[in-house]
Amino acid sequence: MTAWYRLDETDGGTYHVHALDLTPIILDGTHLTLEDAIRVANGAGGAVRVSDEARERVRACRALVDDLVQRGDVVYGVTTGFGRLKDISIEPDDVRTLQRNLLISHAMGVGPDSSPEVVRLLLLYRLNTLLQGHSGVREETVDQILALLKRDVLPVVPEQGSVGASGDLAPLSHLALVLIGEGEADVDGERIGGAEALKRAGLLPLVLRAKEGLALINGTQFTAAVATLALARSWMLAATADIGCALTIEALMGSDAPFDERVGRLRPHAGHLEVASNVRRLLKGSDILQSHEDCDRVQDPYSLRCAPQVHGAVRDALRHLTGILTKEINAVTDNPLLFVEDGTVISAGNFHGEPLALPLDYTTAAVSELASISERRTENLVNPDLSHLPPFLAGGTPGVNSGMMVAQVLAAALVSENKVLSHPASVDSIPTSANQEDHVSMSPISARQLNAVTVNGTNVLAVELLCGFLALHWRRPLRSGAGVEAAVNVLKEVIAPPGEDRPFGQDVRTIARMVDSGRIVRAVEEAIGPLARAREDGAP
Repeated sequence: MTAWYRLDETDGGTYHVHALDLTPIILDGTHLTLEDAIRVANGAGGAVRVSDEARERVRACRALVDDLVQRGDVVYGVTTGFGRLKDISIEPDDVRTLQRNLLISHAMGVGPDSSPEVVRLLLLYRLNTLLQGHSGVREETVDQILALLKRDVLPVVPEQGSVGASGDLAPLSHLALVLIGEGEADVDGERIGGAEALKRAGLLPLVLRAKEGLALINGTQFTAAVATLALARSWMLAATADIGCALTIEALMGSDAPFDERVGRLRPHAGHLEVASNVRRLLKGSDILQSHEDCDRVQDPYSLRCAPQVHGAVRDALRHLTGILTKEINAVTDNPLLFVEDGTVISAGNFHGEPLALPLDYTTAAVSELASISERRTENLVNPDLSHLPPFLAGGTPGVNSGMMVAQVLAAALVSENKVLSHPASVDSIPTSANQEDHVSMSPISARQLNAVTVNGTNVLAVELLCGFLALHWRRPLRSGAGVEAAVNVLKEVIAPPGEDRPFGQDVRTIARMVDSGRIVRAVEEAIGPLARAREDGAP
């Protein structure tokens, strides 16, 4: 399949994993894949293991921290306060209180609670970064995070409150509170206090020691978790957009000439070549294309003719973010960093979210464009001056039925909203912590905006698929290409043909769930084989 998002539909429009893959996922801090991360997000936390080598690194780094504390060395966050309070030394007897107070005071999140998928990724990513052995936590702390993941004890983590520098402090603090028996957690669908959640899981609250509180909350893991799920959905949208385009080409009796491989080879961007290949295969064997080979139409609208260039550029943006995220989930992003080999402690800025914020903003704009060009194809489908089909694809008595008139309005509204959401969050910075943290990334906002654009984009593509599905009925008995027919057949299972007006909004919601779950892409790939996706290095 061309994406990792493998959720399946159940009754009521909710989702579950069709066949949970519990093949062991061995964490060592450096080799976690996005594919395995999505497995964990979908509920495979029980498959996670920690390698013996990683445990040894954790123990060695912790020994260094204990040595620093015993010697009384001045080390930021170990024997001092935090942020602007960095110059205040902490007495040994107060170190444990300092770590607890850090979590309690920094758990300042507000807004909607993060989804279970995001929280599972938060646990996974935080665990993975600690395993490189540069953070100074104890092995017991590693095992506590692992236990929450395996037993699906999910801390309640509000979405808002991080500026993406000094890490995602607020959301990670909410996550870490449950480790010490504070905060709240969701267990088997019930929200309970952190202490009770640990008790039900057979765990005892941790008592944090020097450096551990800071090690748990410095990092970009919230940004990365939200971004991972949004990216997975974006790849699914990219595949679905190619299907929607091919369906619209058939319904409008457009041309496949712009998708000729020779065109792409003259401007050989990987994404262009992928999209052109996908559409050619989706259209292969089409009776409709053959029926108008000798027509006098010279050129199709840009929304059809330039799909390889637009869809392809979106894919290239997704590929870039895929590479960035793969690095980030295997990175050490807290502060200070400890180097066991020579006992060095370095205060630096790996917690800064800029490496994620910039590509996230770029990807948000890219996915917004995917929805924008889809809406233009929908306009071509419903406008009788362009489609030469019944106005707004309305069936039944002419004039009495409005058909897809407001479907295009819906798509226009969502595309306009996406334009607002595509304003780059990374261009803003408000200094925090009494100007000690004087430049921040706003990366969590970038990630959340990408997620919102993907949700809107899913509905926009659902509108195009619905309109293309209805329009194609006026081309019968001619048959489409095998790939398009596969999409039509799966839509036919849940969507009625053109007729009298009905609650079309329900059709849009139904198709959106099918898009999000990958059901349409799977049906197409079962018919024509996997849709194209270039390798991570960009080679087709």
